[in-house]
Amino acid sequence: MSNIAGKAYAMNVITPLGRWWVFINLAIFKLAKTVFLRRKLNGLRTLSLIHYARWVVIRQKQFPRLAESQPKENLKYPYMLFFSNFNGSWTQYVDSFHMAIPNGLNLMWQQNIRYPKSVPLQPFHRYILHNQIWTEHYYNAYPLASANDVKAAIALKAALVDFIQSTEKVSDDEEFSRRYKAMLFEIQAHLGKMAPSPVVSLANQATQERRRLNQLYGRLESKPPQG
Repeated sequence: MSNIAGKAYAMNVITPLGRWWVFINLAIFKLAKTVFLRRKLNGLRTLSLIHYARWVVIRQKQFPRLAESQPKENLKYPYMLFFSNFNGSWTQYVDSFHMAIPNGLNLMWQQNIRYPKSVPLQPFHRYILHNQIWTEHYYNAYPLASANDVKAAIALKAALVDFIQSTEKVSDDEEFSRRYKAMLFEIQAHLGKMAPSPVVSLANQATQERRRLNQLYGRLESKPPQG
């Protein structure tokens, strides 16, 4: 599945935006970083499964034309692109957004064509599915690292650098051992082995296993008899 690389899922959603609302949306994007609107997106901070999330407005003439042979497009609307990398399943992510920042979602998407609001959930699901673009190529340098693993690695590196600098001139073995044990105590929450994600859906796992076995048996049956 090209949308998935290890534990991470790449989502791209592009939706048409009312032509006269471009400047208002751009103003909302800027105000979202201020104290005036930041609280509407505070729920994002509670979602530890997110690596990255961003909304961007693309005007009609800003879409790339890759070659002279590519026909020029006459687009009726500007578009808003939402792209994000996250851990877990598609449903977990969309449901988490829906529960954590319903007002924030409405703020960002409110002037998008046929946006149904973030509540109730099922129309919002259908809207995202209808406008999602499949990720044809997705590279992840650390496929087994979740967003929490990345945060833990950053904290661990900072703690180790600080420990090295603070003990460079410590010559007493007992003092070094005391500081080392104290450092281990402080960073123990950041120590862990990265591993594949647990199964999100047993039904989906069973389907994937049936497909794998069908492909395997199909290849075996297609081989010519030996001798």
